[in-house]
Amino acid sequence: MIKIIFYILFLLPLNSISQTLKGKVIRIADGDTITILDSNKSQIRIRLYGIDCPENGQDFGNVAKKYTSELCFAKTISVGIKDRDQYGRIVGIVWTEDSINVNLASLKEGLAWHYKHFDHSDEFAQAEYLAKLEKRGLWKQPNAIPPWEFRREKKSWQQDL
Repeated sequence: MIKIIFYILFLLPLNSISQTLKGKVIRIADGDTITILDSNKSQIRIRLYGIDCPENGQDFGNVAKKYTSELCFAKTISVGIKDRDQYGRIVGIVWTEDSINVNLASLKEGLAWHYKHFDHSDEFAQAEYLAKLEKRGLWKQPNAIPPWEFRREKKSWQQDL
């Protein structure tokens, strides 16, 4: 009985703490996907949690990619791991060495949509709302197309060919 109580009080909380991964950013695929080199020299693809940046070839896609690059490229970052996606990428919150939350910063700059389907945080929702209100980044456009719609349209065009 004492072992069970010890487990519940001390060991169980450790399992609820999210894992953290560190590495040097060696590639920026787009505004919300990076590749790091970890301490074992393994390349790991990271998808930024809770946001969806414009795609390459979409309005503001290059701007979002450049912004993520300025914050992260060739720098050591930490990733608070949240999940894995269907492509095997680690999904997480990316932090720079100067304590910048890259996911949140992208929302604040108006270079990403809050991916409400996966994240329900007030902080991310507020950041997107303020960026829209202040017409930052992609919100300068009157009819900004969300990346998930852009991908769906692109897939439809490719099927029609």
